[in-house]
Amino acid sequence: MKFRILLICLGLFFTSIFFPSTASAQLKKVLDKLSTATGGSSNPSQAEMANGLKEALEKGTGVSVDRLHVENGFLGNPAIKLPFPEEAIQVDRALRKIGLGNLCDQFINSINRAAENAVKEARPLLTQAIKEMTFKDVQGILLDSERAATEYLQRSTTDGLKVKFAPPIQASLQKVGATAHWETVMTRYNKIPLVKPVNTDLTAYVTDKALQGLFVEIAKEELALRKNSNLRSSPLLQKVFGFADSQKK
Repeated sequence: MKFRILLICLGLFFTSIFFPSTASAQLKKVLDKLSTATGGSSNPSQAEMANGLKEALEKGTGVSVDRLHVENGFLGNPAIKLPFPEEAIQVDRALRKIGLGNLCDQFINSINRAAENAVKEARPLLTQAIKEMTFKDVQGILLDSERAATEYLQRSTTDGLKVKFAPPIQASLQKVGATAHWETVMTRYNKIPLVKPVNTDLTAYVTDKALQGLFVEIAKEELALRKNSNLRSSPLLQKVFGFADSQKK
């Protein structure tokens, strides 16, 4: 490789003698290509930084959505599994005390299935937010904390995702039987003497918890990319995140 580079540079030297008007431009193009091909250590340009980060985020968010949009994507992950609503935890406890724990388990399973079904709706909004990043956003994210990209996406998409999520979450709750399970749970609970009434917006609850789980997964992907250079699957990602690593030392 070194011998090849030497030959190219010698060729460009003689070109500069006989064709001075074109030599400079040719030299720049060739050196840029050589830098890329050999994993050059020069700092990435603004365009490379932007393209590299966006490539990484599109991949990371896509992997996160795909991981959750499968059976047990939420239910089988203890870190993000949707539990009984906090304001209704006494409902869960009361029903389990009288032997109706299976009813509670069916409800928990159904709200997790609803989240798994609906999470795919997040992909377009996440992709749009990534594409709209400015260079200032990109530079700040690359050189900031290990969750900087996740926090940026969380700030810029949460409101839109809640609006986007609500209809499919509601439809999914009905489709998987969560709404019916909730009504059954509350009917049985309300038959217990002296219980306090519970008012839970099931759609809002599942939407909020599903989004929290999604960003937990995105944060995992971001941390892995920042910590493990083997996951930087292209020369561009290696150059951009290698530069970010060097700035933090």
